[in-house]
Amino acid sequence: MIIPTKKLIPEAKLPEQQHAQDAGFDLYATSKTLDRAHRATIYGTGLAFDIPRGFAMFIYPRSSCFKNGALQANCVGVIDSGYHGEVHVVMKGLNCEYEVGERIAQAIVMPIPKVEYFEVTNDFAISERDKRGLGSTGKN
Repeated sequence: MIIPTKKLIPEAKLPEQQHAQDAGFDLYATSKTLDRAHRATIYGTGLAFDIPRGFAMFIYPRSSCFKNGALQANCVGVIDSGYHGEVHVVMKGLNCEYEVGERIAQAIVMPIPKVEYFEVTNDFAISERDKRGLGSTGKN
């Protein structure tokens, strides 16, 4: 798959896969803004993508986020195929130690199936898990 990518500023770096078997492509920070009102740090990537219809890009934190005092504010960012603006990564907290030029997150592109929902009035078939939720797996 080839994804047309626009550098919005000259110093932006295209996403990079560090190892051939990696699922994610690293995104680099090109700007860092403190949002005191929301106690967040907003990182710009300087990139916009033309993601093919039927796919979406998911932005996940890198495993190094714990060493940098960073938690991705929305846990996983979703970039829809219709969005063509700059991709930002928002980290919760004002003391994130990532700096401009560093890898801040990873992008994974996945297919999105066409889904339709319809209402049913009868009960679902009984399953092994049935209606038990929130910490019920492995409990009797």
